[in-house]
Amino acid sequence: MFQAKLIVTGDDFGYCPRRNQGIVECFLAGAVSNVSLLVNGSAAADAAELARRYNIPIGLHANLSEGSPVCEVLKRNSSLLSEAGFFHGKMGFRTALSKGLLNMSEVKQELKAQVDLFHELTGHLPPHMDGHQHIHVLPKVRHVFAEVLEEYGIEYTRVPVEPGLHNCDWIEPSLMDFYVGVEEDSLNTVDVFTKHGIRWPDIYIGLSTMGKNMSVSAIQNAIDTAIVDFTSKVPAHPVPQHRTVTIELMVHPGYPSVPAIGGCGEGPDDFSQSWERLHELQTLIKPELQSHYKTRNIQLCSFKDL
Repeated sequence: MFQAKLIVTGDDFGYCPRRNQGIVECFLAGAVSNVSLLVNGSAAADAAELARRYNIPIGLHANLSEGSPVCEVLKRNSSLLSEAGFFHGKMGFRTALSKGLLNMSEVKQELKAQVDLFHELTGHLPPHMDGHQHIHVLPKVRHVFAEVLEEYGIEYTRVPVEPGLHNCDWIEPSLMDFYVGVEEDSLNTVDVFTKHGIRWPDIYIGLSTMGKNMSVSAIQNAIDTAIVDFTSKVPAHPVPQHRTVTIELMVHPGYPSVPAIGGCGEGPDDFSQSWERLHELQTLIKPELQSHYKTRNIQLCSFKDL
C-alpha cells in the first residue's frame, strides 16, 4: 500500500513583487506547499516577510548564474562574473565551467554567503537548498554544494531526474537537449550527495510541465507515471504495510514581471516577463487538480514534513 506526499515547490520566490504575489496566492489556495527563495532577487526581503506572515515553508534557491553575487568580496573581482559584472548566465556558467575558468573556492564562498543571507532574512537555516537553473548538479559544483549543505546541516536538496521525460514529445528539441544534460548531470551527482548524507524526494517532476507545457492533465499524468515507475522498482519482498513515496513538483507561478522591476540585478528575463508564469498560476489553482490529489491519496506537504 503506497501513500504519496507531494511537495509543490514554487521556485524563484523573491525575484520580483509580482512573482511573490502569485506564489503567495498559490500557497493560500493550497496549490503550492513550499517555496524556494532567491536571496539575490530584488524582492527577497519582501518574500521573506511574506513567508513569515503566512507561515510559508521556505528553502534556498542557490543562484550562481543570474544577476549579482551577494558576497561583497566577489562583487568586485571574481571568476563567477562576466565582463559586464554579472553572473555568466545559464549557459554561460556551463561554458565557463567546462573551460575550467571558474574558481571553486569562490563558488563555495558565494554559496555560504547565500545561506548566511537566507538565515539573516528568515531567522533560520533553510530546510532544503537547490540550484537555480540546476547549477547544483554540475561537475565540480556538485562537490562544493554538497560540502556546504553538510557543513550547515541542510538535509534536503533536489535531484532533477524526471521519470518518463524522454517520452515527452511536446518538448521542443533545444529544450529537451538541455533537460537531458540536466538529467545526466543529476545521475552523476547521486553518489556525491549520498556520500555527504544529503537526501531528496523519491520522485522529481517539473521539466515536462514547465510554462506553456503545464496543464492539469500533464501534472496528473506525470505524477501517475512517476509513481508507477517508482513502485515497479521497489522490491516485492518484504512488503511494508505502508510505504510513503515522496514527490517534488517544481513550479514557477507568478504574474509576469514588468520591466525594469525585478530580477537579480540585471532586471527580469524573458521567461519572467512572459504569460507562461501566469499560465502556471492559473493551472495550479484549478479545483480539478486539488481533487485529483485527494482521489489519489496524495498529501501536500513541505520538506519540513518529510
